[in-house]
Amino acid sequence: MAIKIKVDNAILKRLERKETKRVENSKPKRQYILIVCEGEKTEPNYFKSLKASLPKGVLEVCEFKIVGTGHNTASLVRKAMQLRTEWEEEIRRTVDKLWIVFDRDSFTPASFNTAVNKCIRNRPAVDCAWSNEAFELWYLLHFHYYNTGISRADYQELIQNNFRKKGLEGYTYQKNSTKMYALLQQYGDQKAAIRNAKRLERTYAGRTDYANHNPCTLVYKLVEELENLKIKTNE
Repeated sequence: MAIKIKVDNAILKRLERKETKRVENSKPKRQYILIVCEGEKTEPNYFKSLKASLPKGVLEVCEFKIVGTGHNTASLVRKAMQLRTEWEEEIRRTVDKLWIVFDRDSFTPASFNTAVNKCIRNRPAVDCAWSNEAFELWYLLHFHYYNTGISRADYQELIQNNFRKKGLEGYTYQKNSTKMYALLQQYGDQKAAIRNAKRLERTYAGRTDYANHNPCTLVYKLVEELENLKIKTNE
């Protein structure tokens, strides 16, 4: 016959309190993510829409600040670091991630390479999601793999044609649209865009002449990181 073991109620209550504390302590630490964009509208509008699409659980544990500066060349990197310092003073803690988003077409080749290298070598770390030649390359990769240089003048027509072929008749590209993220989710393929961007990046493996990496975009790294927050939050 099994012997029944009685445990003092006071001990049981202490154990319950400890277990509850362990559950509370297992909650993910709140992250602070700063995204500083060269453009004042195009890139911020895209990332604000992406942020709005994240589940409530992500937004409960991640604080985002998305800023369009209008700066270019090396001043953009300096401005981003200044914004990080200001936000850290405001929240009285370290910003977990600083991302800088910029295009090659607003920089001279030397300035572009300097900006990329400054991000790579900086401590604390700065991640950069640069595009060569323009941010719109990221949009195009939602439809096809492009491995030849594209000028800014060609982006609008290519984007329009891709959307129209997908059934959006009469579509006209508006650079500062607040609907681009939603349109790309509906008519494009984000997973394909990430694959295409990684494939492009591999073609320049080992090269540090970033101004000559055309076409290429590292925007996929930031998008992928934000999308992965959904997985981490659900774990």
